[in-house]
Amino acid sequence: MPFISVNGAAIHYAAEAPPGASGGPAVLFLHGAGGTQEHWRFQVRHVGPRWRAMSVDLPGHGDSQGEGYLTIPEYRDFVRALLDALGISRAVLVGHSMGGGIAQSLALSSPDRLAGLVLVGTVARLRVHPDIFETIRQDLAEAGRLISQWAYSQSALPATVAQAALAFARNRATVLEGDFRACDAFDLMHEIAAIRVPTLVLCGQEDRLTPVKYARFLQEQIPGATLEIIRGAGHLVMLEKPVEFNRALTAFLEAHLGTAA
Repeated sequence: MPFISVNGAAIHYAAEAPPGASGGPAVLFLHGAGGTQEHWRFQVRHVGPRWRAMSVDLPGHGDSQGEGYLTIPEYRDFVRALLDALGISRAVLVGHSMGGGIAQSLALSSPDRLAGLVLVGTVARLRVHPDIFETIRQDLAEAGRLISQWAYSQSALPATVAQAALAFARNRATVLEGDFRACDAFDLMHEIAAIRVPTLVLCGQEDRLTPVKYARFLQEQIPGATLEIIRGAGHLVMLEKPVEFNRALTAFLEAHLGTAA
């Protein structure tokens, strides 16, 4: 997987594209707090044969250099710089949780850079339970277990949840806490009605971190937005139900990018 320099840091990303594809809008996937580009592995592989698809380790996450950021606007500005570094003038942004907050912020500040917006397991105000902050400070492994338990549906296999817990616990505590601080300060409740980008809202029916009622709020507030609720999935809907997720994503991309890049 390649690296690219953004703001002086080596940033790791995954990319797939149809043979000979160049130019035109791309599809950029943004992970949530404490995540990595691996959260999008099923989507990049699915989308790549038809459109340029990329997922990124945000600064300080996965294999990317950096310390992470403490605010959503800082992450937003990073994504804009990443698009510039990759030579992408317009993209469909697919953002999960914190990544969805980043995508909303970019849609408001730079709508000309977006061909579409897919908001996944996210809300217009990302409040964080105090237990998460306390547990990160006291026991990073326990924080990983707590986050992963909330992130999956009740029907998820225990081994899947345990594997996710280990992945979250690999974060540096400062980066993980910084992500959740950025989320906790994020609030676009009174601004999202100004978004004028084609938007799809996706949510797992059993999402306990960003429940369906908040997805409905996004759909109601963003003009022309559509909502897909996926049964049997929790917060990490793209990992729990990739077939159903990819079906909804593909229909949206076909509508707004055409049949191929």
